[in-house]
Amino acid sequence: MPNDHLPTKPCEVCGRQITWRKKWERSWDEVRYCSEKCRRAKRSSIDEQLEAAIMSLLSRGSASICPSEAARLLAPAGDEAAWRALMEPARAAGRRLVNQGKVEFTQGGKAVDPSRAKGAVRIRRVK
Repeated sequence: MPNDHLPTKPCEVCGRQITWRKKWERSWDEVRYCSEKCRRAKRSSIDEQLEAAIMSLLSRGSASICPSEAARLLAPAGDEAAWRALMEPARAAGRRLVNQGKVEFTQGGKAVDPSRAKGAVRIRRVK
């Protein structure tokens, strides 16, 4: 990739990597969000609950979990629309945990970069 040499840091809300830009040259230390949407959203109590749910599910002995398991845990029983709405926040919670060094995203049993992962992923504890 052409930008591999540029500094990066994780977005505080979604956990995706923010790559340094020339316009941030003087304010890079203050950059905390990857987008205006994340800046407006901030982190909510649901985000904290999803992180706790992921860690709880992994501590029960599962080798890995799907982010949907955490979303289903927090959604009202039988409400498919509610847990589906929590899917992207669950993936974001997983990305934040990856940035903390607690878990990793996998596809096909191999660790992948959560900022670039497309499609179905699983979350497992770091070995």
